[in-house]
Amino acid sequence: MREKKEYWNTLLTEKSWEALQELRKKYDFILIGGWAAYLLAKQQKSKDIDIVVSIKELEKLKKENIIKNDRLKKYELKTGEIDIDIYVEHYSQLTIPAEDLKEYTISTQGFKVSCPEALLILKQGAYNDREYSIKGEKDKLDILSLLFFTELDLNKYKQLLKKYKLETYLARLKNIIKNFKEHQALGLTPRELKLKKESLLART
Repeated sequence: MREKKEYWNTLLTEKSWEALQELRKKYDFILIGGWAAYLLAKQQKSKDIDIVVSIKELEKLKKENIIKNDRLKKYELKTGEIDIDIYVEHYSQLTIPAEDLKEYTISTQGFKVSCPEALLILKQGAYNDREYSIKGEKDKLDILSLLFFTELDLNKYKQLLKKYKLETYLARLKNIIKNFKEHQALGLTPRELKLKKESLLART
C-alpha cells in the first residue's frame, strides 16, 4: 500500500473532527456519512457531519439555532465552513428509515456508528442522489473503503436490501466496483486494487 491521496483539505477535516467531538460531548446520536465510514475503514476523512437523532434529542439540539429543511426532511447546523446535517427519527427519509438505524449500530472510538452493512446502503442512497457531483465522488470512495477495509458481511448486506426492497442496489454496487479506478485515493497500487476488486466481485 502507498500513501493515499486525501480527498478533502486537511484544515477542513480537522475543523470538522473538532466540531464532531464537541457534538459528542453534548448529544446522543448515531453517526452516519463520511465520518462513520472513516471510523470504520480508516481511509478518507470527511468535512461534513451527518448524524441521526431521536425527537427527544432534537429538542436539545434546537438551542444550537438549527435550521429545518422541509424539502430534504432534515435539520441543518452550520459552524463556519462545516455543515452538520441532522436526520430525525420518524421525519427524515433515509434509504434505511432513521428510526430503524438504532438496530444496526456498533460502538467505535467513543461513537455510536451505523454498522458497515447499513452504512453501505445509506452511502449508496446518497451516491444515487448525487452521483455526478464532488460529494458523489466522495460517496464512491466511502463505498469502496467500506468494502475493502472493514469486516463487512455481504450476506447481512443482502438481507437488509431484501428487507427494505432495495434489491437493485446489488447490481449497482457491482457496477461501482467494476468501474472504480482511483487506486491512489485508497492508498493502493493498481495491482492491489485489481486483486481486491476481483476478490470482491467473486463474492457478490
